[in-house]
Amino acid sequence: MGKATREAYGEALAKLIVEDEKIVVLDADLTGSTKTADAKKACPERHFNIGIAECNMTGIAAGFASSGYTVFASTFAMFAAGRAWEQVRNSIAYPNLNVKICGTHAGIAVGEDGVSHQAIEDIAIMRVIPGMEVYSPCDEAETKAVINHVAKTKNPCYVRLGRSKVDDVYSLDEEFDFTKVKVVTKGEKVAIFATGLMVQEAVKAAKALEEEGIKVTVVDVCCIKPIDEKGVLEILKSHDYIITAEEHNVIGGLGSAIAEVSVKSCPKNIKMIGIYDRYAESGPFNELLVKYELDANSIAKEVKELVK
Repeated sequence: MGKATREAYGEALAKLIVEDEKIVVLDADLTGSTKTADAKKACPERHFNIGIAECNMTGIAAGFASSGYTVFASTFAMFAAGRAWEQVRNSIAYPNLNVKICGTHAGIAVGEDGVSHQAIEDIAIMRVIPGMEVYSPCDEAETKAVINHVAKTKNPCYVRLGRSKVDDVYSLDEEFDFTKVKVVTKGEKVAIFATGLMVQEAVKAAKALEEEGIKVTVVDVCCIKPIDEKGVLEILKSHDYIITAEEHNVIGGLGSAIAEVSVKSCPKNIKMIGIYDRYAESGPFNELLVKYELDANSIAKEVKELVK
């Protein structure tokens, strides 16, 4: 088992804040949980704990960015995308400021913290903001690459990160191009577009299915917005069966993003795996994946039902 993506975020940020004197880190009294404590330890003079005041933190982030800084603002995804949404829209996105909103503890992977902390709407509500880039890395290597990537851009970005430890999909020397979707496994008739920790579940499902003679293409969609329309279309055109997999409400998330590309140029029947417009209960992360049919076995079952 590898690291949680929030841990990888903390390590990448601690390195960046030392290398670039124009980087400022803000947190809403969750430095230990979001792992920005690593950046605070590395460079305490450019780390600011704003307290339990996410809307205020967003305004302060806008102020720093308008003064020429690259700002990383962190809290739980539920509060970053939900509680501070108006401030994100009006104070950061509308003036197109250089703020990276990094929401940890996203999705049902937050586990026992329950529905009040399980952000299953965050991709949708951040994706709909004009000019906001949206990223959902799957493991340590991809997370560190994403953080380095957004640090170099000038656009407002939302990065979705998880609480729980996840298996490594990539090695730390992997090269990433976030303007393109990334094919993890290459199959034939079936393609699964996955994001975040669902990449791991899709890869596990693909391995199990290969033993039964079914070869599946798994596509990692880390950059959900702006989505790689050309790359998505190539997959849509070359496969008969399309599945999307996300640890998020199926409304407005990855599945919707793929369907939007499909309907314009390559209409397909798309099976969406995710949370179907309901709240998840509290419980151990792995048990929740099984209960809400987001685990590898459930994905493999969906594939077999499609192709039979």
